[in-house]
Amino acid sequence: MSFFPNVKQVQYEGVNSKNKYAFRHYNPDEIILGKTMKAHLRFAVAYWHTMTQDGSDPFGDAINIRDWQADSPMEIAKKRVDAFFEILEKLDVDYFCFHDVDIAPQGDSLEEFFQNVDTITDLIKEKMDQTGKKLLWNTANMFSHPHFTNGAGSTNNAEVYAIAAAQVKKGIDISKKLNGANYVFWGGREGYESLLNTDMKFEQENIARLFKMSVAYAEKIGYKPQFLIEPKPKEPSKHQYDFDAATTMAFIQKYHLENDFKLNLEANHATLAGHTFEHELNVARVYEALGSIDANQGDLLLGWDTDEFPTNIYDTTLTMYELLENGGIAPGGINFDAKVRRSSFEMEDLLLAHIAGMDTYARGLKAAARLKSDGFFNQLKAERYQSFKSDLGKSILADKESLDSLAEYAMKHDTVNLESGHLEYVKSLLNDYLV
Repeated sequence: MSFFPNVKQVQYEGVNSKNKYAFRHYNPDEIILGKTMKAHLRFAVAYWHTMTQDGSDPFGDAINIRDWQADSPMEIAKKRVDAFFEILEKLDVDYFCFHDVDIAPQGDSLEEFFQNVDTITDLIKEKMDQTGKKLLWNTANMFSHPHFTNGAGSTNNAEVYAIAAAQVKKGIDISKKLNGANYVFWGGREGYESLLNTDMKFEQENIARLFKMSVAYAEKIGYKPQFLIEPKPKEPSKHQYDFDAATTMAFIQKYHLENDFKLNLEANHATLAGHTFEHELNVARVYEALGSIDANQGDLLLGWDTDEFPTNIYDTTLTMYELLENGGIAPGGINFDAKVRRSSFEMEDLLLAHIAGMDTYARGLKAAARLKSDGFFNQLKAERYQSFKSDLGKSILADKESLDSLAEYAMKHDTVNLESGHLEYVKSLLNDYLV
C-alpha cells in the first residue's frame, strides 16, 4: 500500500510553482561551485521525529494522524519501515538516521529488544538494497529507559554501564550490517542534576572509557564508521557534560580521542547553549572536527528544544558558508532532526515540512556560494587584520618578538589609529545576498 497516495514524486518546479508538493529552490542537479546541489547538501531524514513523534506535548494528548497503526508493536514497526522508505523515495533523499528504539519495540528484556532490532534491520536492509538509500548514522537511545535515570556511560551503577555497553556494541554491529557512514553518541543523561552527590571526574572518565571500548570493538570487527559526539547543554539533565562544541572538544582532547571522534552539531542545541549555530560550526572547524549536522531551528521565545524545521534563510546561509569553508560535510550530512508542529498533524505534513527545510537549505547554499565566490567574508577579515601585514605584525606572527621587544616598541609608538568596522553596513551588505 501507499501511505501517501495523493503525492507523486516531489520534483523541482522553480519559484513560480504553485504546487505545494514541489521544490521551488532545491534543484538536485543544479551545479554550485563545481558540485551538484544534491552532493553539497547530503540530506537525511530522522526516523524518530518522522515516524514515532505523535504530536503530544506536556499539555496535550497525541494528535498526529498516522496510517501505520497495527495490532502489535512489531507490526507497527514493520509498517513504519514501508512508510519511511516511501518518504525517502518521494523526497528523493538519499540518507536516513535512527536510534535503536525508534525502529523496534524494546520488549521485556534486552535479548528480546535485540531480536526485534535484528528483525527490523533485516527489513531496512532489504529496502536499502531495493532503493539505494543509505544509512548516514545510527545511535543507541541510552536515556529513555528507566535504568538510564542516572546516565549511561556516566551512571553510578556498574550493571547499567554494562547494559549501555551492550547497546553500543549492538549499534556498531547494526552500523556494519547497514554500511553506516557514521555512528553518533548523544549523551542525553550524561550529566548531573546536582553536584552535591556527583563525582564529575569519575563520570567523565567512565564516558571516555566507553568511547575507547567502542573504537576498539569497531576495529576488532573490521568496520569503523566515523564516530561523532553530539553536544547539548541541558535537557533532560540540568547540566550535560557535552555542553557545546568547545566543551566537547576539551573532553575529546583530554582523553586523547581526537583521532577517532568528530562532532555532530545541532542548531537548536546551539541555541540552548547560548550560541548561534554558525558559532558552533566555526568552533568545530577550528578544531578540524566538523563531522555532520542536525538541521532544525529553535524558538528564541521558548526555553526548550523545539526542533522546528528550518525556515530561516539567514541562518541556513551562514550554516552553508561554514560547510563550504569546511570543504563539504561528507561523510556526514544534513539530517532533519526536526518535527512537525502540533497543528501540522496530517500525514502529508511530513512531506511538506521536509520540502520547506530542503528549500530553505537550498537557498542558503546558493547565497553562501555567492558569498564565497565574491570573497565577501575573506575581504572583511583581511581588512580587519591588515595591521598584521605591517613589519611589526609580520614579526609578531613569525614569533620573532618578545615582551621586552614589544614593550620597547610600544613606548616609542603609543599612539594608535583605530578604524571602524562599520558593522551595521556589513550586515546590510550581507542581506543583499539573501535573495
